[in-house]
Amino acid sequence: MKRICAITMVRNDDFFLQKWVEYYGREIGRDNLYIFFDGTDQVIPDFCNGAHTELVEKIGTNVVSSDKGRIRFLSAKASALFAEGYDIVIGTDADEYITPDPKTGQTLSQYLNTHAIGVALSALGLDFGQRLGDEGDLSLDRPFLSQRSYAQLGSRYTKASIVAKPCVWGSGFHRVKCHNFNIGSDLYLLHFGYSDKRLIESRFNDADRLSQGWKKHMHKRSRTIRYVTNKKARNFDRWVLRARVCQTYVRPFYAWNKPAMLGMRIVVKLPERFRNVL
Repeated sequence: MKRICAITMVRNDDFFLQKWVEYYGREIGRDNLYIFFDGTDQVIPDFCNGAHTELVEKIGTNVVSSDKGRIRFLSAKASALFAEGYDIVIGTDADEYITPDPKTGQTLSQYLNTHAIGVALSALGLDFGQRLGDEGDLSLDRPFLSQRSYAQLGSRYTKASIVAKPCVWGSGFHRVKCHNFNIGSDLYLLHFGYSDKRLIESRFNDADRLSQGWKKHMHKRSRTIRYVTNKKARNFDRWVLRARVCQTYVRPFYAWNKPAMLGMRIVVKLPERFRNVL
């Protein structure tokens, strides 16, 4: 069996981190989770018990410097974990959860143990929004996918999050520098960071984020809620196949090792089989 671990770095994001610990802890074991808190002023929550946790000096003073500094830090940590004997390192933000399609009948660990990985493996990105009028506030008391059913097929979240060799991630895990990417069949990255109007509004009012220039970024990303509320939802199985083909062969001119979607804004509704995954 391959040794698999997951790493993340967070600052003031306990809501999604709690789900991250719960989900990846169940899939690969809490003793294989490595959580780094950006700033020694942070408090390590009790729900992280059993995972490896560390407070580090705050990285960066604005969005750009923070992103670049964090990914350099996490790339170095991933390389160290390979040196300690891990075969696969999963790197994600705390609001991102990678899962195989339930139709495979496999857990995440089983999937990664039965699929060959060269340098990196990507999961097709599903950027969840909140369908206003149909879906209420997101709660930790119930599975996320019993509360959210609509997502945009976003190439931004088809990230090179799973690596099998020491390498250098680009900011936000969006690519692996100097390497191509491969999108795994029936594998998805579920992004929930902009799936709840109430949580987005609370982030707009977070003085720490505002001081680092996050307001424009958060406003831009909150448009996912508008898309899933106003756009017609397409057939999931048909469109994820098309998106996987498109993102495999279409690249932005400025980054050959990132996927693109030709400007399409496709919203899909998840099938019932996903409801209890997360």
